[in-house]
Amino acid sequence: MFRLLFWIAVIFAAIWLWRRFKTPSAPRPKPRQQDDSQPMVRCAQCGVHLPRSHALSQDDRWYCSRAHLEQDQRPGER
Repeated sequence: MFRLLFWIAVIFAAIWLWRRFKTPSAPRPKPRQQDDSQPMVRCAQCGVHLPRSHALSQDDRWYCSRAHLEQDQRPGER
């Protein structure tokens, strides 16, 4: 009986090792680089956050589009 259990354990160990080395391991994700991040700003009109490089600024306020910049400039519409 001991021989049978021994050979079953050896066979399962061999199959496990074969599967482990047969399939390539999944590529590890690269650590996120801090250089890729951009500062975010909030649109003064609608509140949407967007990268500073895509935003429009005027008088130390940021806008997501030309339309929001013009809407905020009109007096009395707020």
